[in-house]
Amino acid sequence: MGHVRPSGPLLSDYLRASEEMRQALAERDIGTVFELLNKRGGVSLRALGAAVGMTGSRVLEIVNGDRRVEKLEVFERIADALRVPGLQLGLAPRPWESHEQAPLESAGDRRTTLAASVADAGLPWSWELAPTVEAVYGITRSDLMLDRRSALRTMAVTVGMPLIDPVQRWLTGPDSFQPVRGRRMGRIGEVDVTRLESAARVFRNWDDSFGGGLARKAVIGQLNEVADMLRDSHPETIRKRLFHVMAVLAKIAATMSWDCGMPASAQKYYVLALQAAKPTGDRPFGASVLASMARQLLNMGGPRNRATDALELIRLAQDGSRDHGIARLTAMLHTREAWCYAELGRTEAFRRATGQAEDAFAHAGSTEEDPYWISYFDAAELAGVTGGRALDLARQDPRYASEAEASIERAIALRKAGSLRSAALDQSGLAQVHFLRGDVEQAVHVGHAAINAALRTQSDRVRASLRTLHATSTNLRHQPQVAELRERLHEALAS
Repeated sequence: MGHVRPSGPLLSDYLRASEEMRQALAERDIGTVFELLNKRGGVSLRALGAAVGMTGSRVLEIVNGDRRVEKLEVFERIADALRVPGLQLGLAPRPWESHEQAPLESAGDRRTTLAASVADAGLPWSWELAPTVEAVYGITRSDLMLDRRSALRTMAVTVGMPLIDPVQRWLTGPDSFQPVRGRRMGRIGEVDVTRLESAARVFRNWDDSFGGGLARKAVIGQLNEVADMLRDSHPETIRKRLFHVMAVLAKIAATMSWDCGMPASAQKYYVLALQAAKPTGDRPFGASVLASMARQLLNMGGPRNRATDALELIRLAQDGSRDHGIARLTAMLHTREAWCYAELGRTEAFRRATGQAEDAFAHAGSTEEDPYWISYFDAAELAGVTGGRALDLARQDPRYASEAEASIERAIALRKAGSLRSAALDQSGLAQVHFLRGDVEQAVHVGHAAINAALRTQSDRVRASLRTLHATSTNLRHQPQVAELRERLHEALAS
């Protein structure tokens, strides 16, 4: 019988090394294994069933009563699906172990081995503090040692049930903040944390302006330092602020990884940001992370299920932040919702969500009144996102072209001078609109402006937009001015 492997690791190294899990595995008490995965690992019984080749009702039966699996082949199938090494079960090494890293040998080796192995796993799901810190530390340390070519060979982006099911715990589980037993008492004070918070803002501003190509390693290095600090013991006020810094840096690292053409690494850092934000109780920031995860799925395009997954993430973000009264955040989430509807071809729902975004933004105060991490969402961003989605619809229905043109032109007029990445995306989108409308002269003029802006950024998203512009101009490639633009596009993409 073939071995079933889930898309992401259901059983984390940290949980596998716990005394309860080790004893359950040794006794082949699969009911306890499933129960621990469900209650402590945040894995739904439905996801467990899908991973181990059982129905959800059968998994429930095992949890509730029939706790031991007597047939060796069934036990081996379950263990292989959860990636439990043979030595931990009193079995010979399993076939898959020859190309995967060794397990934790003892609870005492937990930190060192987890830090070395976690980066090779899938999404590092855990809502407990200690494993979150160790996951951040291990992934960043590994990332700092990888060259770009190695980093690009990471696993594919996770979609569907393996992504959506664990994310539900962000909202349903308690925002607990239990003390973490550290290596020693830390020496970080209020002044040090304030400096770390200021550094995170600098990195965020850099990313908003230029994209993440040049500063990604610096952010990951800073994130590794913060994770290492959290491996020590700190007073609760210091620890909570450090977790928030870790969440902010992880989100920046995710966006920069995405800008560098590393979508799987980006998704992994988004997950870490969400996990690090949970113990701080900052539901609005967690909602912003979910919105970024959804935006990544939407930007990738492809199968409709990605847009469906993105919509699930946005609805969860809206549920979690509804009572916090940040109008700017509410508007941003509605634009992401509208984006999902546009991808799904639900035009009436798109218009409704777009209108809700505009209504919410009308009630937004000044950026000084809102958390700094949402200040980027201004009138220009609202117009740019709306125009970009209208452009998506215009590719299927030309009636949306005028709406796309008006919104994108408004975004360009409102953009701040330093927003180079956004400006490049706006110009590229507007050039595409002109090509769709048959205004070749304007399309070429704006297309050159898009290239000029793109050359000042380090963003894979901008390059993707330029590739779309190149494709949009294909039918007119024999016109001299279009041929000249396409040649410049080719050179820009090659560089």
